[in-house]
Amino acid sequence: MPGTLYLVATPIGNLEDMTFRAIRTLKEADLIAAEDTRQTRKLLTHFEIAGRLVSYHEHNKEASGPELLRLLEEGSSIALVSDAGIPAISDPGADLAAQAAARGIPIVPIPGANAALSALIISSLPTERFLFAGFPPRERKGLAAFLDGLERETATLILYEAPHRLKKTLAGLAERWGGRRMAIVRELTKRHEEVVRGTIRSCLRHLEEHPPLGECCLVIEGASPFGAAGETGRAESGAQAENWWSGLSLEEHVAHYAAADGESGGNRKEAMRLAARDRGLSRRDVYQALHGGK
Repeated sequence: MPGTLYLVATPIGNLEDMTFRAIRTLKEADLIAAEDTRQTRKLLTHFEIAGRLVSYHEHNKEASGPELLRLLEEGSSIALVSDAGIPAISDPGADLAAQAAARGIPIVPIPGANAALSALIISSLPTERFLFAGFPPRERKGLAAFLDGLERETATLILYEAPHRLKKTLAGLAERWGGRRMAIVRELTKRHEEVVRGTIRSCLRHLEEHPPLGECCLVIEGASPFGAAGETGRAESGAQAENWWSGLSLEEHVAHYAAADGESGGNRKEAMRLAARDRGLSRRDVYQALHGGK
């Protein structure tokens, strides 16, 4: 009989998030395969786990994967862990799990901490339907194509991003969806855990003043099912071109954008500009209509 591949979740920051079941599984497994053996060794030492540890990561999976599969087929039990959180999500563990499944090897999840879902539930954005899209492409052209594919997605979007690329990614998001709500969540479960909420545009301004530290989760409002130009930053065509703001007065239209940006006073000019764009007016026309030419 083949052995079992256990996909074991580990803490994303706070060691108290380690489950009793995860500790027991790591102690009982014949082998522990880790993305970063140095990081995992610290975890094992903390919980007094003396299992045999081997390396399995993106750069050695072509050599390490077949050997792990051979051991599984011979009856060994293997616990797979990532650097943090649930393995096989945006890491090479997904390949090993797929190959094991194709060979009829039992796979058992050991649930635990997860950064994407933790960020989602504290973001204040809708949780009924969401899409985890992983890490955005690094290059501008790749990012543009990536966002094209998500342009009409109405589900709440969840992305991972490294701190040194965050500003560039947010700038790309702001060009398209500047008025959409979002949350930047960083350092989850750690001492300096932080959530920044607002629109993509206002979060980018915050980021320029407060450079981030630590890995980040980006939770982004999905597209309006009515094709709202205010959310996508571009008007839709054909049947979707119906004006979402047609039932609003001009003042309500401006107030909608001002409220969406999470700021007051100083951002009203931007709200007036967006409302003017929607209605095909100049910003001067909007100003005069609201202030009586004063």
